[in-house]
Amino acid sequence: MCICVDCHWVDRCSTYHAVETRHGVKHLTPTPDFAPLQPRINVHLRSRGLVTTVEWDVVACNSFLRDLGRWQRLRPREAVPT
Repeated sequence: MCICVDCHWVDRCSTYHAVETRHGVKHLTPTPDFAPLQPRINVHLRSRGLVTTVEWDVVACNSFLRDLGRWQRLRPREAVPT
């Protein structure tokens, strides 16, 4: 799971914005203005028959500032990304 969902900067972060783009989901903000320090992204490839999916997860970041439930508070009626 992406640590961004519990980060204070999630709605302003350029790295999370890029992850949203890769997943093809609606952005929290159209113009992120925060550049995190040394984010580490794991990219997982999953194949089922002829279909391959790609999962992008930020697993570490020197700018991570824990704000438990931040993403959910920004989008209260939506499911938290997994």
